[in-house]
Amino acid sequence: MQKKKMTSVFLLMSIFMILVSTAYAEKGAETDKTLSPYFFIKSDDPETDRLPLKSTTAKVNIAGVIADVVVTQVYKNEGHKPLEAIYVFPASTKAAVYAMKMTIGERVIVADIRKRDDARKAYEQAKQDGKSASLLEQQRPNVFQMNVANILPGDVIKVELKYTELLVPDNGLYEFMYPTVVGPRYSSQPAEGAPASEKWISNPYLREGELPTYKFDISMQLAAGLPIREITCSSHKVIIDYDGPNQAAVKLDSTEKSGGNRDFILGYRLSGGKIESGLLLFEGKDENFFLLMLQPQKRVTENQIPPREYIFIVDVSGSMHGFPLDISKKLLRDLIGKLRPYDLFNILLFSGGSSLMAEQSLPATTDNIQKAIYLIEHQQGGGGTELLPALKKALSLPKSEGFSRNVIIATDGYVSIEKEAFDLIRNSLGKANFFPFGIGSGVNRFLIEGMARAGIGEPFIVTKPEEAQKEAEKLRMLIQKPVLTGIRMEHEQFDIYDVEPPGIPDVLAERPVIVFGKWRGKAHGKIILTGFAGNEKIKNVIDVGGVKPLEINGALRYLWARHRIAHLSDYNLLSPNDKRISEVTDLGLKYNLLTEYTSFVAIDSEVRLKDGQATTVTQPLPLPQGVSDLAVGGRGMMQYSKNMGMSLPALSGPVQEALVSKEDKNEKDKKSAIIRLEKVIVSSGLSKEIVQRLIEGQMNPVQSCYNKEVRNLLKNKGKIVLKIDIDSKGAIVKISVERDDLKSNPVMTCITRELLKLHMPPSSGGKNEMITVTLSFGQ
Repeated sequence: MQKKKMTSVFLLMSIFMILVSTAYAEKGAETDKTLSPYFFIKSDDPETDRLPLKSTTAKVNIAGVIADVVVTQVYKNEGHKPLEAIYVFPASTKAAVYAMKMTIGERVIVADIRKRDDARKAYEQAKQDGKSASLLEQQRPNVFQMNVANILPGDVIKVELKYTELLVPDNGLYEFMYPTVVGPRYSSQPAEGAPASEKWISNPYLREGELPTYKFDISMQLAAGLPIREITCSSHKVIIDYDGPNQAAVKLDSTEKSGGNRDFILGYRLSGGKIESGLLLFEGKDENFFLLMLQPQKRVTENQIPPREYIFIVDVSGSMHGFPLDISKKLLRDLIGKLRPYDLFNILLFSGGSSLMAEQSLPATTDNIQKAIYLIEHQQGGGGTELLPALKKALSLPKSEGFSRNVIIATDGYVSIEKEAFDLIRNSLGKANFFPFGIGSGVNRFLIEGMARAGIGEPFIVTKPEEAQKEAEKLRMLIQKPVLTGIRMEHEQFDIYDVEPPGIPDVLAERPVIVFGKWRGKAHGKIILTGFAGNEKIKNVIDVGGVKPLEINGALRYLWARHRIAHLSDYNLLSPNDKRISEVTDLGLKYNLLTEYTSFVAIDSEVRLKDGQATTVTQPLPLPQGVSDLAVGGRGMMQYSKNMGMSLPALSGPVQEALVSKEDKNEKDKKSAIIRLEKVIVSSGLSKEIVQRLIEGQMNPVQSCYNKEVRNLLKNKGKIVLKIDIDSKGAIVKISVERDDLKSNPVMTCITRELLKLHMPPSSGGKNEMITVTLSFGQ
């Protein structure tokens, strides 16, 4: 028996060795039907260097609250064939990338900023012509892709990019974070026919515990402008050298050269003080820019805290019925139940219409709190969803002088929200603070985060009832100590315009407020800030003439433009608009910034590759520290090796299939039975991109419906075609079944119920619309 078992193991290992020798030719990524990451398989082929990225280095200069970063990527071809290298890497969502250059030997080629399609065409043409070239594209706000074409054998090509970002303290802690690796991502989109902007998802990864194949280094010069109390690095070992009370140099310890598998995080604290206002000025050739930061004092006393008013806007529409509304009830009980007796509060429930608890906010007495909880507990959920009228009604409520008004919006995000709702939030910043809560397991995060950015507030996500208390406490900690309320900014003899944001929310103890803008003429006059600290009126006058415009503040133009681009992008997520896309493109071109619609391209003038064609290789990425192989694949392999007591690598594709026993294969089949979104067709008044994104966001609950009957449905393959009628405001009126190969009433009922929870964008033509959804199911 033991001999037979050993023979079986030997046979399996023989199959393993044979398949490994051909696994790369199979290109595991191509065997996937959808865009998925895959494991990198090493090759002994000396002809092709499959690890062309040799090092990535960051040099950081922090002056005051602005960080300027130079990233250098070094590519070297140690093989015998010309290469095109592709490297996907992360970035901060706050980064404004404003320059790139490529160095080949002694030649330096400065990159141009171009429209995305134009840059890609120029790069592909240069590659075809045998010229070395580099292309930097934004695939997501925090994911970039670098392509370097025609790296000849023995070549060393350096690509340098520059970005800047603003450092905003949180609870007195300034934090600089440098992301190092993009984790595995998944998409239900078929690989065949996927747009170029999505193909980065199918990227090779090293196995769990393997260190990056390239060296990593980072150094920093910190000039804080004020005495530094402490510097800490929670992610890496660093060496810190202080140069006086306000400056320090930080460099990576020599043992961390392989530390590119986790984000670099450095924090520092300054000596505290009372409320401080700071002004930075930059005088450019055509435009001048300013940055005003209102920094709260570190500690506040009880008599400095103004009374507060809370208006709870609660979504009770049909999509909130059941589980999401139960979470809302738990959240509101936690929030309302712990108000102070001298706080004011009100509740506004909205669906197709809205209803108000009281015409004027009420004191948070025990009796009023009990009435509010009773009102919330007896909501069932039903009807359409319109947020704009609810917001208007809430903001029109009479406001008590000296109270800090806070608007808490609880919704799953599948609401009819027009751009006017974002406008209303932005234009009410001086009147109220906004805190959106995303409720439920399928939250529309784009909307929740967009509302938070529009209101200069914080987004909160509550997916389970047990998370409600934690998130409620998080909100209380954030807003329990508003230092200044009712803030107004005025200017005398200082001509400012294009100010972002249009109003200033309350200054809280744990966050400052930032105001960007432009100015004309001479830098003189005054900026006057007024507000209330409790019952005391505060006035702060800044003498603009006493602040000198400095060349080192040149980053302000990039930061202003990046802020405006982020604002426009939020609107585009609601409803893509050619005019806004054009405005983002123009901003990218004017201010030399990488955006979704503009890219950097650098092209060498020399023809370097005259015969043949470069081999394209994608640089494998390390798994982020602490992430297992299961994040990429190989679940069957991991189970097999565990059962056999063997230490085998996690693989995908043919190698894994050969090693999984029949019993494990059957279990794997059960887990792999899936239902996919195959196709979406929309009528003329809808954006296909947004509709598809909304439906994709609901595919997890749809998959759960399918999983309930998975054992009975494993042998079935087919399609479901649904027609969805929606009204002019995006509410789903009816779902009809056009094709049903599934033949399972319980599953179809469940799927229909989950899709009914969606709320589509309003029709651009103000008419009823139609959506046709095709789902495919089976293994």
